[in-house]
Amino acid sequence: MHGRKIEITFNGMKEAVPENATISDLIQLTQEKDSGLIVEINNKFVFPQQYPETVLSDGDKVEFINPDFGG
Repeated sequence: MHGRKIEITFNGMKEAVPENATISDLIQLTQEKDSGLIVEINNKFVFPQQYPETVLSDGDKVEFINPDFGG
């Protein structure tokens, strides 16, 4: 993943990520390890099987939500 960067809002913060990065790439870049991770792009839920094919676009709002299933 080389080349130009795009700007997204990731968990409320502006971040530069490689152009054509996918959700899977972002998970790797952030070293996210939560197997229960929920991902939303522009307030829309993304299914885990879509992570490798969902390419981020300039201006996207991406949220990683880590549910706490404790009781």
